[in-house]
Formats: sequence, structure tokens, C-alpha cells
Amino acid sequence: MAHYLDDYRRDGYAIVRGVFALAEVAEIAAATDQLYAEGVAHGRSFRHGNLFYNVAPGPGGAPLVRMAQWPSYHQPVLDHVRLDPRVAALLAPLIGPDLKQIINQVHWKAPGGMGDFAWHQDSRFRKPAEAYRNRGSAYVQTGLAIDPHTIESGCMRFIPASHHEGDLDLDTATEVLGNAMSDDVLAAKGLSDADALDVLLDPGDMVLFNPHAVHGSGSNVSSHQRRLYINGYVRAADCDRGEWAFRGGEPVALGETPALVHYERLHERPEPHYP
Repeated sequence: MAHYLDDYRRDGYAIVRGVFALAEVAEIAAATDQLYAEGVAHGRSFRHGNLFYNVAPGPGGAPLVRMAQWPSYHQPVLDHVRLDPRVAALLAPLIGPDLKQIINQVHWKAPGGMGDFAWHQDSRFRKPAEAYRNRGSAYVQTGLAIDPHTIESGCMRFIPASHHEGDLDLDTATEVLGNAMSDDVLAAKGLSDADALDVLLDPGDMVLFNPHAVHGSGSNVSSHQRRLYINGYVRAADCDRGEWAFRGGEPVALGETPALVHYERLHERPEPHYP
């Protein structure tokens, strides 16, 4: 599997096949089904500390869960996945053995033309900048495919080697989630959709990608849902926020008090509420 290191450094992303076995993926899928049911039961977006369900009206007005952030605070299966030693082994050659975690989320793309993600770099979400240092070299996102990721189901698309350009300040006039990829956004920075590559994944495959890698994804027009479990890690010395994930390559369990990540009002309003 060492080839993934060359792919990652050259292209800004790499695919590692079969990281999790199909029996494990089935268990992960069942955990995401539980999360989805919880989100639907709320009927609208809900927050409890760092745990957040992004819920929007779907076709016919029924609630549609698009994303859950930090489900690992109360979902043990997903918590175990983010701390799996196989993940630590993949990350160690890139960012070392002492890692914090700043992303823990599940994305759902319902069938029937749902779930676009506009072109973006994940580095745009690392705010405040002084808390997230060396973003091009100290951070790695991992995405675990729970369902088949095909062109029809709205797989991720990457502009290879775009991470070498650093922060491109892509147009952020619209939200990333729920908006289609626009060629104009790429053209404004000298990039082209013609150079984009599709990341085709089977359940259990994992994609690793750099926060400066330009990527997006289209609608799910297949007959099945398309789920992706994303965990983002950072060399601990280069980030003032996040939950510890690994020390010396060994997993670190979540503590009783959530750490500050992206929810700025965590200590001011940690109680359950509807934003």
C-alpha cells in the first residue's frame, strides 16, 4: 500500500482499497442508520455541544439529514472507527503519531438528484487561521466509503495537484453543501473541470486528501444512498483546537468535556438546542 504516499504527495489525494472489511462496513452502515433516524426525529437541524445534525426539507417537505458532525461523542461504532490502528498507520508517514482530530462527520446523499457539493478547499473552514497552522503539510482528511461511490451516485471529484497551489481563495459566495460545482469558480483560478478525476470507491475503501486539494461532488442520481464517513486529523503541535485522537500512535478516548473545534459558542451554549 506504500504507493498511496506517492499518490497523495503528487496529486493531493490517494485511494487505499479495502481498509475495512465488508462485515465491518455493514456495522458502520447500521450505526449511520441510527444517526439518520435521530436526525429525522428532530425534524430540523439540532445541536448539542459539538454534535450537530444538518437537517433540511427533502422532496415533499419530509426532513432529510444531510450531515452529522461529531457523532462519535455518543455513537460507539463510529468512535471506534476514527481511532482504528489501521487509520493511525496510514497517517503516521504523512503527519506523525501524535494527532488531534478536527473533523468527525457523516455525509448522506439521498438518491433522486440530491447532495451536490460545490468546488472548494477544506482549508477554507480552518478558522481562526492562527489556530490551524501549516495547513498544507500538517492536516489529512480521510473519507471511508460506506456505499458504492460511482459517477451516478455523486462520487467525489478532485483537481489533481491543486494542493500545490496552497489556499486559492476560491469563490465562497454560496454554501458548499447543496450547491452544484461551477466551472466559473475553477476558471477564475486558472483551473478546469476537464482536469478533474472521479474518485470511484467500493464500500470499505478510503480516500485520503489534503485540505488544499480542490474537490467537489455531484448529485446522486443512482437508486441507492451514498454515505461517506469523514475524519480529519492534524499533527497535534500545529493545531490549538480539536480532540486528541492518537498519542504515540495509540488511540486517545474522548474525555467528558468536549474540546473546542469549530463551534465557537461551545462553552457559552453547550446545551441541546435547535439553531
